[in-house]
Amino acid sequence: MTSAPKPAQPFIARQQSELRRLLPFSDTQDFEDAARGLIARREPNAVTAADGRVVWDNDAYAFLEGDAPDTVNPSLWRQSRLVAQQGLFEVVEGVYQVRGLDLSNVTFVEGTTGVVVIDPLLSTETAGAALALYREHRGERPVTGVVYTHSHVDHFAGVKGVTAQDDVDAGRVPVLAPEGFTEHAVAENVYAGTAMARRAAYMYGAALARGPRGQVGAGLGQTTATGTVSFIAPTVEITTTGQEETVDGVRMVFQMAPDTEAPSEMLIHFPDLRVLCTAEDATHTLHNLLTLRGAVVRDPHNWSRYLTETIDLFGDTTDVAFASHHWPTWGQERVRNFLTVQRDLYGYLHDQTLRLINKGWTGSEIAEHLQLPPALENAWSTHGYYGSVSHNLKAVYQRYMGWFDGNPAHLWQHTPTEAGRRYVEFMGGADTVVAKARDSFDSGDLRWAAEVLNHVVLAQPDHTAARELLADTYEQLGYGAENGTWRNFYLSGTTELREGRFGTPTVTASADIIANLSPRLLFDALAVQINGPEAWDLKITIDIVLTDTAETYRLGLTNGVLTHTAAQQQDSADLTLTTTARRLPALALGDLTPDALADAGIRADGDTTVLDRLAAVLDPGDPDFPIVTP
Repeated sequence: MTSAPKPAQPFIARQQSELRRLLPFSDTQDFEDAARGLIARREPNAVTAADGRVVWDNDAYAFLEGDAPDTVNPSLWRQSRLVAQQGLFEVVEGVYQVRGLDLSNVTFVEGTTGVVVIDPLLSTETAGAALALYREHRGERPVTGVVYTHSHVDHFAGVKGVTAQDDVDAGRVPVLAPEGFTEHAVAENVYAGTAMARRAAYMYGAALARGPRGQVGAGLGQTTATGTVSFIAPTVEITTTGQEETVDGVRMVFQMAPDTEAPSEMLIHFPDLRVLCTAEDATHTLHNLLTLRGAVVRDPHNWSRYLTETIDLFGDTTDVAFASHHWPTWGQERVRNFLTVQRDLYGYLHDQTLRLINKGWTGSEIAEHLQLPPALENAWSTHGYYGSVSHNLKAVYQRYMGWFDGNPAHLWQHTPTEAGRRYVEFMGGADTVVAKARDSFDSGDLRWAAEVLNHVVLAQPDHTAARELLADTYEQLGYGAENGTWRNFYLSGTTELREGRFGTPTVTASADIIANLSPRLLFDALAVQINGPEAWDLKITIDIVLTDTAETYRLGLTNGVLTHTAAQQQDSADLTLTTTARRLPALALGDLTPDALADAGIRADGDTTVLDRLAAVLDPGDPDFPIVTP
């Protein structure tokens, strides 16, 4: 099978032409805002790790010039041109952003003696490069504080590129974060971290070739950096709206916004500067209510309600709003309008979905028919470059109603592979299905072609004609998608079909993340790795004694379930492990031999064969599992 990308089909070219005619491309305000305040660009803008690997290359997007080719939705092309703009920008005097150096932005707020860093990107390498660019043009100011606005990895994992654990431990650099930050930040990257990272590889297209027939961006940012993921735990917890903290003379007033874009999130107002940081709750796109990489469904009702509160709290005292992605908005009235449109966007999706749910509509029916009102549809900042109306409406349905749509036929369906075999047989065999699917493809009915060809590939993964046509179908769907993550998923599916699996470029369950697992999170992380059937008849008890915190936990493995409790036990465990809370995460590294644990500072007393039996039933995830093939 050829791996070379193909041109856009005529029906896709016609769609792109119609979009160029219908959408308000003459509105260039976003381009003016995205370029405003530019101090310097980073030339060249590629970042390498210590071993020479390129972990970020924004210059790979230099092709994003002029009008969109037929292989890219012109609206997504416009968004990618905006997001790919890179450099150090002045937001207002004293507030500076580096954009185009990772999926997210990093912001530097100058204080009395140094600079407070807000959201230090995804990797230490890109964060370090951003700080160097800032210092090159603003002076060698020390980092005097760090703020994490929320618990997603692209907003904290570069922290060791801007400060050191020793400086934080010594109290020289406070780290501020919203309540619950550490638990959510660590758990998200550990519990289902392998699967999320795998799907994120498709969602962000980090492994795809850059270009008009490949990856052009992800809507929220261009893609994810592939460098070192670090973590430093917060030292100051923000718990209430209105809480005020001053770091190095920088006065900040916080608004809590949990269960919006992240389970732990906050907005920041700088009253002395009349500047508002909206974190990731108001950006220049419709965001995700359920991200394609996987997560807990977010609450659009809360999201809308908190943005109303933002307007009420800060609308009259804000002249500039910036976010952890995209470009700022200047002018008090423009800020209010921007926040109002974003507020109404999430509120409309929530309320209208519930209205139709209560009329008996299913998630797919709602997603197919519900449209935004013209005032929202015509605002560039509501377009679905990252989230989409389609998958967000299904997410609202899932939040309230779950996976089951009430139709008994969907209560006990076959697995995709088994269903695929039956569909193919009913439809006259694989060759017949492929021939009919070719007609659907040629007529532009790509959604139906994808549906039926997927059955063939699942039933007969080696059917060359089905794989080739499904790859072509996904490719054309990608070319037509306005949503950057949809495009990346389609083109990643094309790549898997044509070339095979391509790995997971960004792994977020790093050593730093593992090292910050609390005992309970660590035990839970081990529990989800137990191979249940292999452990059905295994009975093990292990006591964990933490000398620095005076805590004792009992781990028990029965019926294929690893449980833990801090309650006092009357009987003796099979094995006792004695260590400190800081050293305990070594259990998650996989080597449970007594010698390896001793090297990690964990003493084992009792029946050490328990470790072998436990290790034998641990079944870690596969970071390279297939997604579009069986």
